[in-house]
Amino acid sequence: MNELFRGKRVIAATRTDEEFSVALQSGTEIIFDLCADILTLTKKIKATHDAGKRLFIHVDLAEGVGRDRSGMILLKKMGVDGIISTKVSIIKTAREAELCTVQRFFIVDSKSVHTTVEAVRASRPDMIEIMPATVGKVISRLSRDLPIPIIAGGLIENTEEASTALECGAAAVSTGQISLWNGEITK
Repeated sequence: MNELFRGKRVIAATRTDEEFSVALQSGTEIIFDLCADILTLTKKIKATHDAGKRLFIHVDLAEGVGRDRSGMILLKKMGVDGIISTKVSIIKTAREAELCTVQRFFIVDSKSVHTTVEAVRASRPDMIEIMPATVGKVISRLSRDLPIPIIAGGLIENTEEASTALECGAAAVSTGQISLWNGEITK
């Protein structure tokens, strides 16, 4: 599946028609349409393919697209290259329709890591998307913009990760990692 990226490893994720137009002119080869609408999808597919790019639509957020077997078959016949979904059942159905699949996961704690592994085993997507990718940046921004302490929680398993969160501006970290409970972690 890595051949899908052909050296271009940035995917344009678009939410508006304006962003979609910019993505068509960009150097990226794949567009994730996060606000697809069945009424304009044929036009977007043609424009994407004419630009030599591939189009994936986020079916959980798409307007007018059935999230069942018929909906996935329709998307395939229309020429959509792939779909994005957070739902195991939709990924399975899209795979049966021979669409390329990206399953999106929001990783917030160690339980969500376990849930992700189990979901991937059940749905067998072609790829997964892990979100968020820039937690440190968000902590930094929020600690600057908000007049209250920020606690960074989830996925902190060692002192390095805890220190990084503190360096980004968190006032404290919360963790289920018992080995960190008695240690003093400083910036």
